[in-house]
Amino acid sequence: MTLPVFLAVLCAAVLHAGWNAMIKVRLDPFLAMTLLCIACGVIAVPALCVTGLPPRAAWPWVAASVTLHLGYYVSLSEAYRRADMGQIYPIARGLAPLIAALVSLTALRETLSAGSVAGIALLGVGVALLSLRGHRHPAGQNRAALGFALLTATMIASYTVVDGMGARTAGDANAYAAMLFVVDALPMPALCVCRYGLAGMAPMRRFLLPGFAGGAMALVAYWTVIWAMTVAPIALVAAVRETSVVFAGFIAVFILKEPFSRVRAVAATLTVAGLALLRLF
Repeated sequence: MTLPVFLAVLCAAVLHAGWNAMIKVRLDPFLAMTLLCIACGVIAVPALCVTGLPPRAAWPWVAASVTLHLGYYVSLSEAYRRADMGQIYPIARGLAPLIAALVSLTALRETLSAGSVAGIALLGVGVALLSLRGHRHPAGQNRAALGFALLTATMIASYTVVDGMGARTAGDANAYAAMLFVVDALPMPALCVCRYGLAGMAPMRRFLLPGFAGGAMALVAYWTVIWAMTVAPIALVAAVRETSVVFAGFIAVFILKEPFSRVRAVAATLTVAGLALLRLF
């Protein structure tokens, strides 16, 4: 992975942590996720007019990704409903690159150096370790939250691999990403109407500005990742992207006022060490 790609994915990680933090602020997580999806779709429409549609060969990949993203949105919002960001985010993001790496090495036959494999493993352990701390919620709620977090990790790994292959099939990461964001904006509002009704979606109006700001961050972050997966191994991109947990940890502690522990410091150190291995090898 070249230095420009590496730095671009790191910037995407910062943006990713930022929009995840917005889901935990003052608005129901499911409504917040729906608002972000709508914002991404609206912002992507002009881009799609410029890029045009990707080749038809990429459309099945888009359809698969939209389905997996829907599962991701639902599972992540339900996890955030039950537990702190500092508990859910590391589990979901920490396991995802390990799963994605396993798939890319076995099914996609991508080749990685021993140092890169070690870096991915170390990074995964570090970010997952961030979840091992005191929690605010009862044990039953945490078990349910853990289940949703694990489901979220599976969805992340799945759509990451799908989008990497889809963008490569399209031969144009920008056209693929633009179509993905536009189509991806449709299922969540429909599901939200079924779940809450139009009246139940009214609280979103008070958060249009932060919602669209978060949507812009989410769009730029994942658009960058999709592009990066066309010029670098999917496993490496997925791993570097998950350094967002370090930035999310700072947000959780200093903005959302969640507890800090020595475990977080150790986990952050392991994450940085894993990141260094990825860059060096």
